[in-house]
Amino acid sequence: MIHILEFEKPIIELEKKIEEMRDYSLTESVDLSEEINKLEKKCENLKKEVYSKLNRWQRVQLARHPERPYTLDYIKRITTSFSELHGDRYFGDDKAIVGGMAKIEGKSVMIMGQQKGRGTKNNLYRNFGMPNPEGYRKALRLMKLAAKFRIPIVTLIDTPGAFPGKGAEERGIAEAIAKNLFEMATLPVPILCIVIGEGGSGGALAIALGDRVIMLENAMYSVITPEGCASILLRDGTKGSQMADALKITAQDLLDLEVVDEIIKEPIGGAHRNYDEIADSLKWKILSEIKQLEQLPPEELIEKRIEKYGKMGKWIEPQQ
Repeated sequence: MIHILEFEKPIIELEKKIEEMRDYSLTESVDLSEEINKLEKKCENLKKEVYSKLNRWQRVQLARHPERPYTLDYIKRITTSFSELHGDRYFGDDKAIVGGMAKIEGKSVMIMGQQKGRGTKNNLYRNFGMPNPEGYRKALRLMKLAAKFRIPIVTLIDTPGAFPGKGAEERGIAEAIAKNLFEMATLPVPILCIVIGEGGSGGALAIALGDRVIMLENAMYSVITPEGCASILLRDGTKGSQMADALKITAQDLLDLEVVDEIIKEPIGGAHRNYDEIADSLKWKILSEIKQLEQLPPEELIEKRIEKYGKMGKWIEPQQ
């Protein structure tokens, strides 16, 4: 089933009309090439107009689009010889986080990220991309393994947040996230973090402390979901669109605030419109960033990483 967002409807309708004209042209042997070309140009102009003026809430909807590529979609397209590693050696294997050794154009990396599911059955299997403590402990185990063999780490962030269930609390979700942040700060290998969809709260941050943090154009990154913020501040979770503006959660917002370092442009209409194109952009950006980071000695890498987060944040002091 194709998922269509409200602001996409005029574009989808026009694309459907073009497809119908193509089919009619073939079946009835009628030359409609001129009319089709006109409609295609009109459609391209409409796409540019609509997607260049998206508000924050519309970008949130794109970040959550159910057809948007997930972590395994990217791993499949950008890596070779991916060997998934399982388990945290404490409790179990969390299917909401996937990771393992792989090669990207011959370059060895440890790649990992949150994995959402498609459809009810798969979403339950992946816990809707919300990791438990064992997921973050698995991620840290893989990162330490990468550090042992001096292999760069790549993390792909896409989660509404860590799982807030009773079991997660009993097994120490807060401690698991905190330990990841503590350990990642001083790992002696390059860490490249890319927000590919939803970057939600500590659940995202737990694998997002790196030397370089990059966002896809229509991704989001926030301390809380807009709906969660609205339910707390406005006592009305349906007013998430209002809070999206207040939270400043888009890639451009976070680039302006110097929380992230760069934005990767998506295909017109979003990453779900062309998996191969966005995966190719991601692959070459990963290789380029790793090449630069590997030129730094481990001590300098760690020093710059700590400095990066130490100076993060903006505030205004009230006048006395």
